[in-house]
Amino acid sequence: MWNESPALRNVQTVVGALLLTVFATGVLAQSAAPAVQAASGTLSAVVTTNPYGMEALWEGSDLVTKVVLLLLLIMSMGSWYIMIVKVLEQSKMGRQARDAQAFWSAATVAEGTAALSQDSPYRYLADAAGTAVQKHHGLMGHIPINDWIAMAIQRAVDRVQSNTQNGLAFLATVGSTSPFVGLFGTVWGIYHALTAIGISGQASIDKVAGPVGEALIMTAIGLAVAVPAVLAYNWLVRRNKAVMDEVRAFGSDLHAVVLGTIKN
Repeated sequence: MWNESPALRNVQTVVGALLLTVFATGVLAQSAAPAVQAASGTLSAVVTTNPYGMEALWEGSDLVTKVVLLLLLIMSMGSWYIMIVKVLEQSKMGRQARDAQAFWSAATVAEGTAALSQDSPYRYLADAAGTAVQKHHGLMGHIPINDWIAMAIQRAVDRVQSNTQNGLAFLATVGSTSPFVGLFGTVWGIYHALTAIGISGQASIDKVAGPVGEALIMTAIGLAVAVPAVLAYNWLVRRNKAVMDEVRAFGSDLHAVVLGTIKN
């Protein structure tokens, strides 16, 4: 009889062990597949059916809660709109302040005024001073020319300052009232939580978590609306002060120049 060599027997043993390992792995994978699918299905169900998110808050809320949410949304959108517009306006006034330095190089006040852009506040001050000189007659002629020009420039400066403050009152209002609007939503949500507990007769976590979660979300939204508005208000007021300092300095120099040209 033909005898197998030891090397062949070793190869057969290794091959048999490998086949057994592959078979066992396949069996384990097949048995584990349903468990993995079930776990993934459960996870996806948990992710897609969150009963305490913003979507659930909107769908399960009543008219009062929806009005509060819409009001906070309007406040937030208005605040961000004003922030962006005011930053752009202040940056534009900063560029116009640099361009206004060319005014002092002109031969006459009229030439310097014509060199300024039409929408520049510095052009508005120069036009106000020129108009004051032209209208210094009749009853206005009884006012000393020095005081008359100073009054005209000051009125122009006050109007420029009033325009720079547009929208800041809205930011101040949002910053001071939106936390209370969110607090109203919180109180309303807690009221619904207590109502749900009273109707069900149970104080279990599933009866309390939803309404209380809605109440806390309303508080968070109110604070999220108020904090940027307050920070933006303080920042924009400080930037307005720097811009208006440049305008007032130009007005003072303009008053001296116009008065000097008249006396000469």
